[in-house]
Amino acid sequence: MNLNLNPWKLDEKKKHVAKVVTLENSTIVNIQLKENEEIAEHDSSMDVVIAVRKGSVIFTVEGNEVLVTPENVLHIAPLEKHSLRAVEDADILVIQIKP
Repeated sequence: MNLNLNPWKLDEKKKHVAKVVTLENSTIVNIQLKENEEIAEHDSSMDVVIAVRKGSVIFTVEGNEVLVTPENVLHIAPLEKHSLRAVEDADILVIQIKP
């Protein structure tokens, strides 16, 4: 068992991105964004599962916008182009799963 710390960093800086856990077939990344901060369009060779722990985030996936909140989970298939913008201060877990 490993308990990994994942503190709120936005009191200290604008944007925070850090790996939380790396396993053989997956990686978990924590992204913390201030309101209106964005991450530019990109893709991944892996399946990506997005869980917003705090706030809300608009993801644009292949041109389609979706609001992701703590009440839902987003799956992005490999090679789907996506970008994101925080609607409000947000804390996001990104789970990358190798095929």
